[in-house]
Amino acid sequence: MEQLKTIGRELAMGSQGGGWGLSKEFLDLVKSIGEARSKAEEDRIVLHEIETLKRRIIEPDIPKKRMKEYILRLVYVEMLGHDASFGYIHAVKMTHDDSLVLKRTGYLAVTLFLNEDHDLIILIVNTIQKDLKSDNYLIVCAALTAVCKLINEETIPAVLPQIVELLGHQKEAVRKKAIMALHRFYQRSPSSVSHLVSNFRKRLCDSDPGVMGATLCPLADLIAVDVSAYKDLVVSFVNILKQVAERRLPKSYDYHQMPAPFIQIRLLKILAQLGSGDKHASECMYTVLGDIFRKGDSSSNIGNAILYECICCVSSIHPSPKLLDAAAEVTSRFLKSESHNLKYMGIDALSRLIKINPDIAEEHQLAVIDCLEDPDDTLKRKTFELLYKMTKSSNVEVIVDRMIDYMISISDNHYKTEIASRCVELAEQFAPSNQWFIQTMNKVFEHAGDLVNIKVAHNLMRLIAEGFGEDDEGADSQLRSSAVESYLRIMGEPKLPSGFLQVICWVLGEYGTADGKFSASYIIGKLCDVAEAHSNDDTVKAYAVSAIMKVSAFEIAAGRRVEMLPECQSLIDELSASHSTDLQQRAYELQAVLSLDARAVESILPLDASCEDIEVDKNLYFLENYVEQSLQNGARPYVPEHERSGMLNISSFKSQDQHESSAHALRFEAYELPKPLVPSRTAPSMPLPSSTDLVPVSESIYARENHQSSSFSATADSGPTELKLRLDGVQKKWGKPTYSSPAPSISSSSSQKPVNGISQNDGQGTTNLQTRDVSYSSRKTQEVNPEKQKLAASLFGGSSSKTEKRTSTGSHKTSRGSSTQVEKGTFVATEPTKEKTIPVHSSPPPDLLDFGEPSISSGTPAVDPFEQLEGLVGPAQTPPNVSYSDSKAPDLMGLYGDALTSIVNLVPTNTESMAPNSTNKNAHSGVTSPALKKGSNPQDSLEKDALSRQMGVIPSGKNPNLFSDLLG
Repeated sequence: MEQLKTIGRELAMGSQGGGWGLSKEFLDLVKSIGEARSKAEEDRIVLHEIETLKRRIIEPDIPKKRMKEYILRLVYVEMLGHDASFGYIHAVKMTHDDSLVLKRTGYLAVTLFLNEDHDLIILIVNTIQKDLKSDNYLIVCAALTAVCKLINEETIPAVLPQIVELLGHQKEAVRKKAIMALHRFYQRSPSSVSHLVSNFRKRLCDSDPGVMGATLCPLADLIAVDVSAYKDLVVSFVNILKQVAERRLPKSYDYHQMPAPFIQIRLLKILAQLGSGDKHASECMYTVLGDIFRKGDSSSNIGNAILYECICCVSSIHPSPKLLDAAAEVTSRFLKSESHNLKYMGIDALSRLIKINPDIAEEHQLAVIDCLEDPDDTLKRKTFELLYKMTKSSNVEVIVDRMIDYMISISDNHYKTEIASRCVELAEQFAPSNQWFIQTMNKVFEHAGDLVNIKVAHNLMRLIAEGFGEDDEGADSQLRSSAVESYLRIMGEPKLPSGFLQVICWVLGEYGTADGKFSASYIIGKLCDVAEAHSNDDTVKAYAVSAIMKVSAFEIAAGRRVEMLPECQSLIDELSASHSTDLQQRAYELQAVLSLDARAVESILPLDASCEDIEVDKNLYFLENYVEQSLQNGARPYVPEHERSGMLNISSFKSQDQHESSAHALRFEAYELPKPLVPSRTAPSMPLPSSTDLVPVSESIYARENHQSSSFSATADSGPTELKLRLDGVQKKWGKPTYSSPAPSISSSSSQKPVNGISQNDGQGTTNLQTRDVSYSSRKTQEVNPEKQKLAASLFGGSSSKTEKRTSTGSHKTSRGSSTQVEKGTFVATEPTKEKTIPVHSSPPPDLLDFGEPSISSGTPAVDPFEQLEGLVGPAQTPPNVSYSDSKAPDLMGLYGDALTSIVNLVPTNTESMAPNSTNKNAHSGVTSPALKKGSNPQDSLEKDALSRQMGVIPSGKNPNLFSDLLG
């Protein structure tokens, strides 16, 4: 906004001097926007200007000078964040003008308005091609500027040949912009200019320093991709850098009395890439780098930037003692500066140099302490990065403690996570003792909370399981005992993170009773307290239950009796009915383990076997003998899932294996009618009027049987006295189901063992330099604080010794594989289900709570029971087209009575209907039984029913016992 105000003032001043030639209306617009007191006022002014431009820009015969002003006003509108797309086409038209001023104005507006994928780009390509061939180099430069902004990957081939020709143009400005255009093409589509690499090499030797400097940019990108292909250019780059450092370039390239500083910085970055790991190439650079160190000017920012880039180059190439001394001296000047920016560069340069020689940091120890206590947070973070790189076994305690204190003081969760991971890594690599390691990890988990990566918790469990010592079981036992004691002490604190609680539960389950200091009942009680205190965290409860199972199993295996605490029993009962299948499985497994003998428990959960390999037989080959024996005994073969889903006759499949389907499926249908095989009967000869009042029946029945009713009525003998059901006005008791059966929940209780993240670095420098005699402390005139001296001695003390790291312990136990799991395998107790023979009936009453899947039968369609009852009033007449094969007449009276009672009461009173193996699931099995009789004479009862309907007495909810009375 300030820039726009400045532009407005300059435009106003130019108008007063008569140099701009713009109208007073435009200047008043700029002035009013600059004086706006709020964003709303500014938007009001700009919107008014947009409406004015929309009206004026479409006027006929607008002078070119006025159109130019309109385009500039559109640019001003776009810069303020408003849409000026209605004027884009006019800017495109202005690029076609022959006037240089108008053409450049059009190109300027188009590059600001459009992007490379805009639809109007196609209208500019032809203009750019024509302008690239112009004799006026200013028009060519304007076209090249537009090329860098507007040409996309698809239109590169249209202008690429002309741009390559412009590399040999007589004007250096054209050559420079042509190089910039080719660099832009390489960034968008590297394959389009891959054959033009030789042109970049040639332009590196251009007589104009601007063209040479522009060529360094694409060469830097090419070298970053393939360093070895440009090793032959090391001598050329060194010569160019030498000429620049010796001030052989024109004075116009100087900046703050530094010769071409940006070309020097670019060349130093290129040389750092080419000299990395190449001693011969590095030796060619030593001389010119030494000259830059000697001629460097630290009085200006640009001079310090060149010196810093030179330090980065020295730290990247093959090391030279003289250059390292010069770099250390410059770094010392940076650290002694009062500027925070220079201190930041000094800390960063020191972190690069200590990778080559760690002893360099010793002479700057007090300066590092000052940066560590500086109020500038950015400088403090950079100092912690330096300390992280220079950590070793002698100073790990001080550095990690300072990092933890800083982590507690900050509120940035992102950086707090990074600090926590660094503390964990340093503690794993340089821990001086087991006790310190456990305390440090407890602090990190306690203060970082859930920001700590879950992999850190897995690594901690793995380290406790594997131990630190090499085949030293005593040290490992001491580590585990100290961990158990510390966890029992802090597990009662509030607001412990979930990951830390998982570690606590796992350690207590594995090693809580290993040393005999704590009883099993005490550990189990603590674990129950954790599960109850975190009832909303299923993961913590799962770890707690598994830990209780391990402690109980170890006691049973040792021959000791396990006393189940009341709080533990209540926890098991609660989890057994949990909605989480994982918690249910763990609770049932715990109950199963408690009922086994010592030998079985020892085989299932062996002591201290968390690092043992678990061989999982995914194909279940151990069951082959059992399967073969079952097939020989007459068991049905397994039907694959894809074949099951493709079967059309689901009812026949269910009849093959009714027990499995009933045990693993939920039923969501309210009613399900039986499938009787008896056709309809003819109505009695006496006339009976049809009923008008209807008993409420489930809508889903008639919705499912609608097509069957029509086909059934066609086969029945119809007459004027036939009883029919009218569905108009039937009350909807159940409605259509609005949900489907849930997908089976898949729970996995297996836990992957995290990968050992301990890295081994020797941390030794490639060269050893003598310690500098002049230290930072001797140069300070004031007295040094004794506390800082003590802290510096703890951080940098013993720096002459090489960096030490603890060796990896992943393979010190021969019995433990490289890929181990932290948690033990899950024990699952299963028992084969025994089938019982249950007498079935041909047509049992429908079960309202039987929520099974609706069966699809290919036989006789289901018939309405009321129509069947109506058919029984008269003499039985069997149509010739209906056959009775292998079936007996169903018990229609039992169906009539029970179905009506269920419909009226809506809830069954017989508790047997709630059993999972209800008898109506055998309705399709084809087994029949003698009909059940209710009343003295079914024929007389039906005649009474017909007579009551004729007299207008209809059963309803107010008289539910009417049919019972009629049926005797």
